[in-house]
Amino acid sequence: MSHVVLKGITKRYAGHNALNGVDVSVEQGEMLALLGPSGCGKTTLLRCIAGLTEFDSGTLSIGGVDMTGVPVRKRPIGMVFQSYALFPNLTVRGNIAFPLTVRKQPSEERVAEMLDLVGLSELGDRLPNQLSGGQQQRVALARALSPRPEVLLLDEPLSALDAQVRHRLRDEVRRIQHQIGITTVFVTHDQAEALAISDRVAVMNAGNIEQCAPPAEIYTAPSTRFAAGFVGNRNTLELGAVNGRVTAGGAFDVEAPSERVLCMFRPEDVELSTDGPGAKAVVDVTVFLGATTRVYLHSQLNGHPASVFADISSRAAAKLAPGDEVRVRVADDHVQVFPA
Repeated sequence: MSHVVLKGITKRYAGHNALNGVDVSVEQGEMLALLGPSGCGKTTLLRCIAGLTEFDSGTLSIGGVDMTGVPVRKRPIGMVFQSYALFPNLTVRGNIAFPLTVRKQPSEERVAEMLDLVGLSELGDRLPNQLSGGQQQRVALARALSPRPEVLLLDEPLSALDAQVRHRLRDEVRRIQHQIGITTVFVTHDQAEALAISDRVAVMNAGNIEQCAPPAEIYTAPSTRFAAGFVGNRNTLELGAVNGRVTAGGAFDVEAPSERVLCMFRPEDVELSTDGPGAKAVVDVTVFLGATTRVYLHSQLNGHPASVFADISSRAAAKLAPGDEVRVRVADDHVQVFPA
């Protein structure tokens, strides 16, 4: 059953459409990531759910209850902001207890429960400025969850942290969300973050949702040209078709919807060999990335120069050097084709 349902949500700022009739729903206990570039409307959509921004048209319901016009304080939501927004004069316990105090609810037992949930039981008497960035993020999460909201809203809560801490805490956020089973909407511009912790990803662009699907589907089977180009690394080649097909010099053979098409494929889907089938290519440079090495190549595809990059095992790449001639092959079903 859908827990959060948005239909036809439109928002305009100074004549500009920030949201263009967005339709999306979030299932009970699901984590939905809103992913997209800056200015695509993802934070505006989150703020509409929270009640911090009034939308111009459309409907919003939470748990089957119409939220249109309902003030923030009466919505069953908890929110973690990018800046955490902790009260500097309150201890960790005081910050977590604050929403309970406002609601005149007993707090001591619930605060202890939340401290244990986020792994900060021994730091309850510290002030925010005595905590690391990761610890502050945990306090903000505990505070948002303390009044038992129906929906948790996260506005890029990990973006201010360094990479190592961010990776660790994204898994912690996912663990906590799973443990308590709370419906969650997570805004991020970090693709790896969205793919790693969400049940579904809504890829947004210019106020629209381009595709909403499980992470694996978003990655392997993007439904639009924007989604294909935005999520992850891809080779993009503009090629001409002959009799409705693109053969790419033997690299692949796919059906073409128009005379000129964009063929997109992942670097890890590129197969290199010295004597196998495929298009002839020459190694330009190799870049060591640890377990894998990125190999940049140039080739002639359908009579036109083309640049391709491949991610292969570093053991295999050790045998390659700039100037080596190889064969490039991509499985046909790994190539996404869009009209140019």
